[in-house]
Amino acid sequence: MSYIIDRRLNSKKKSTVNRQRFLRRYREHIRKAVSDAVDKRSITDIERGEKISIPSKDINEPIFHHGKGGHNTRVLPGNDQFSAGDHIPRPPSGQGGGGGSEASDSGEGEDEFVFQISQEEFLNFVFEDLELPNLLKRQLAGLEEFEYRRAGFSNEGNPGQINVVRSLRSANARRIALTGKSRRALREAEQELEDTSDKDSNDAIALQEKIRTLKARIHRVPWLDDYDLKYNLHVKKPLPTSKAVMFCLMDVSGSMDQATKDVAKRFFLLLFLFLNRNYKHIDVVFIRHHTSAKEVDEQEFFYSRETGGTIVSSALKLMHEIVQARYSPSEWNIYAAQASDGDNWNDDSAVCQKILTEQILPVTQYFSYIEITNRDRQALWHAYREIEAAFPDSFAMKHLVDAGDIYPVFRELFRKKIA
Repeated sequence: MSYIIDRRLNSKKKSTVNRQRFLRRYREHIRKAVSDAVDKRSITDIERGEKISIPSKDINEPIFHHGKGGHNTRVLPGNDQFSAGDHIPRPPSGQGGGGGSEASDSGEGEDEFVFQISQEEFLNFVFEDLELPNLLKRQLAGLEEFEYRRAGFSNEGNPGQINVVRSLRSANARRIALTGKSRRALREAEQELEDTSDKDSNDAIALQEKIRTLKARIHRVPWLDDYDLKYNLHVKKPLPTSKAVMFCLMDVSGSMDQATKDVAKRFFLLLFLFLNRNYKHIDVVFIRHHTSAKEVDEQEFFYSRETGGTIVSSALKLMHEIVQARYSPSEWNIYAAQASDGDNWNDDSAVCQKILTEQILPVTQYFSYIEITNRDRQALWHAYREIEAAFPDSFAMKHLVDAGDIYPVFRELFRKKIA
């Protein structure tokens, strides 16, 4: 048995394998620290690395040591509080153990173990166990991805594709076919020579000459010929890829104050990072709306200061128009994420409900809605509640109050489903 030890070094001269083992061991501590970091960061630095602290008690290694063994009985003077079998309470924090919140004139302790995880490792933990729900294979997304599949064998090819077993089998079959008649004649001649009593007779000498001639004829058949070589045949076939589009619909009306807009932007930025990191073939369509909706680019979506009244249905109508014009449901997996404070103009919530139910959800894989408010639920929330009951597999809605709710809600909306 052979063992291969990977001792490749990373940039900090530490073993990459040992680091990965360490990250797996303290996964729960790191995930909690990553979750806290996402909640506290600003929009611009959400994807940098992070410092992780692990309590010293959690990194202690178990050790084996020799005990004294046997049964020992001790009498300790000065004990007037405990009897045999009593449980001794733990001393209060800061009295002799170190690490407490108050000063102490005795005892020792250890600081927490602190280490830095890279940007790549940070994002791995952020988006761990997440996926786009109900993603289906659609038509071929162009011709940019292929895979080679086995398609039998060929008589021509390069040396690296030789199939040894097939080649030897072909060579053996060829030799049997070409020498079969000679081998039968050789066996008959050898048997006839063996049955001859006088080995020096003319008949025996003729048989010996015939045997030598047959053996030479058989020997002249090559053991391996170019004709015998067989090559593995691989054909290049296009891969069916999952083409998907995500519509990001953000309310930027006057009822959305700056804090609410920041929460919405943080949610969409987290979603944007998730999509770009986990999926190759995906389009992202940004739509901002107040009384009217407009398709914008990434820069304008996150940083434009335009505002106005509120008509949510304008964004849904624009989304439906874009789907009809550019994203055929037979070819694309269609997703949408909408963020709003729930405030809407008069009876427009009923219009939103109708558009979603009749036009958008029948062609959408998954539609998620987050309402960012610390007030009572608005009319849009109640209208969407009825949609959630009618489309439980393709529609989800959550409530956010502040930035601390973003990451838990995001993970809940896009958590990988176990089949």
